[in-house]
Amino acid sequence: MSASQPEPHAADLVFRARGLTKVYQMGEVEVHALRGVDLELARGEFVVLLGASGSGKSTLVNIMGGLDRPTAGELWYENEALSHASERELTEFRRRYVGFVFQFYNLIPSLTARENVAVVTEIATEPMRPEEALEIVGLGGRMDHFPAQLSGGEQQRVAIARAIAKRPAVLLCDEPTGALDSKTGVVVLQALDTVSRELGTTTAVITHNAGIADMADRVLVMTDGRISDERRNATRKSPDEISW
Repeated sequence: MSASQPEPHAADLVFRARGLTKVYQMGEVEVHALRGVDLELARGEFVVLLGASGSGKSTLVNIMGGLDRPTAGELWYENEALSHASERELTEFRRRYVGFVFQFYNLIPSLTARENVAVVTEIATEPMRPEEALEIVGLGGRMDHFPAQLSGGEQQRVAIARAIAKRPAVLLCDEPTGALDSKTGVVVLQALDTVSRELGTTTAVITHNAGIADMADRVLVMTDGRISDERRNATRKSPDEISW
């Protein structure tokens, strides 16, 4: 962190990682996806992760989201040691605390937007109504449309609504605008920005698009499995101010 920015109080930290390492065995070859990553994410923080393909961004986010495990190192979510959690505990962690948004929307074609969101709300403990989630992302008038009747940007916003409907403490996004043109991508980023500000969700966004970094509180650059650079933005730009 820069000298001008105070360290967050321990009680405000959502994630703490120390020495996170991930090695994949590909036949006789070892692939080092993460090489001793130290990281802290504060409650309500909006973080953008930049880096080339293979730099470790997705691996780091997948471990934070409980989709993967580190080979070595420690990861805590608040006071829970995720690096030592059982599969059942990781499943419960994902269900209760984490929303995921990926590059591809993974909507169920035979269900309407409202029904796609309801798939999540029916298994969450204290969800918002599907209609409320869709209103937040600006799709109040498209709730009863099927995915085939929606544009790519609208489908991605349904995916965001589905992710936030269970009121996750953490929203993890892997290239959420990767399949979209710039105009549509800005609309999707506006939805993420709204979620971050209105719900106070801790948000991490993986992207190749360096311009998106301007809407973050903090930017992490990954190179060869390590965080090679870090900066804080004095002010967050709104998505419509971003140069694509």
